[in-house]
Amino acid sequence: MLAAGEPARYLERTIAVALPEHSRLSYLDPQARRAEPSADASSLAHLLEPALRDHCKGHLSEITWFQAAWSNSGSATGSAVWHGEGRPVDVIVKLPLGPAEFTWTTRLGDPAIGAPTPRVFASDVELAHYDFAWIVEERVKGDALRGRMKEGDALDVLRVAADFHAATIRVHPNPDKHKPLDWVGTLQKAREVCRANAIADSQRWNEAIKQVTKFLPKLMSRWESRPLNCWCHGDLHPGNVMRLVTPRDPSHTCVLIDLGMVHAGHWIEDAVYLERQYWAAPQYLHGVRPVIAMANLRRERGMPVDSDYPEYANLRRVFMAAVSPAFMDREGHPKYLSAALDVLERTLPQVLH
Repeated sequence: MLAAGEPARYLERTIAVALPEHSRLSYLDPQARRAEPSADASSLAHLLEPALRDHCKGHLSEITWFQAAWSNSGSATGSAVWHGEGRPVDVIVKLPLGPAEFTWTTRLGDPAIGAPTPRVFASDVELAHYDFAWIVEERVKGDALRGRMKEGDALDVLRVAADFHAATIRVHPNPDKHKPLDWVGTLQKAREVCRANAIADSQRWNEAIKQVTKFLPKLMSRWESRPLNCWCHGDLHPGNVMRLVTPRDPSHTCVLIDLGMVHAGHWIEDAVYLERQYWAAPQYLHGVRPVIAMANLRRERGMPVDSDYPEYANLRRVFMAAVSPAFMDREGHPKYLSAALDVLERTLPQVLH
């Protein structure tokens, strides 16, 4: 899975720092293997629109299909209006959807769940004899947070993630065991990049990755022993957090979108995912330490915070930093790679002692 390539999604280079405007370094994450929206999906959507509107029994208006910069599920996306019992509501139509995105969007789309995700008005797993999933969901009125986060934004991202964690456990209390990730081949690829001298500080990188590879069985054994106590969003970055123009209530000012990478795991995975995007530009976290902040937010919500979480966070940092050179062909920004190497050299001794 990890070795398979995926173009980075809506990633904009910045001039001053190694930070995307909509931060996303998911090419480093083994869960991030998804396809770009395709022309085939768009053509199929146009073809099936009459059947879809018929299925919605007159509630759905004509659909305007468009290329969604914030979605990478491989689905076609359109805007429309839902005419229900109350006033008309602007909606988004997506088809087809992968199983994770469909499952979690529909599970959390019931307002009674209280999840910080868009409401779902209609959905199904087939349409006009085609076996695929589709949804009609609320079009959130608001703007995505920017990669160069302002004061308070980092905590807003973590708050909505903690609320998401709480909601997912309410609808599915027991996260499933997931397939172990393959790090061996990716670490080997990273070393090959270093040996080819295709990266700055290649010797330092080579030595650090060599150490990770040497102790990988021990590190992986400890990592795989972590409790699977969370449904992780899997793609936690500011571009996936929408600040509502009209908050649902004072405690829910943001909505979390794009649920195609939800997976069973440990809650630190989402926190480290956010943190590592700012290894090269920590000023945009404004002093927030995502792992510690997430632990506090979980405690406030009555969710478990195991005593070993700092070690699991360091293990995750080591893994994610060590594989960085393997993906330099897509997002090998020198400032990010330099910062990742610093994290790796600083953190690896802590998990080996």
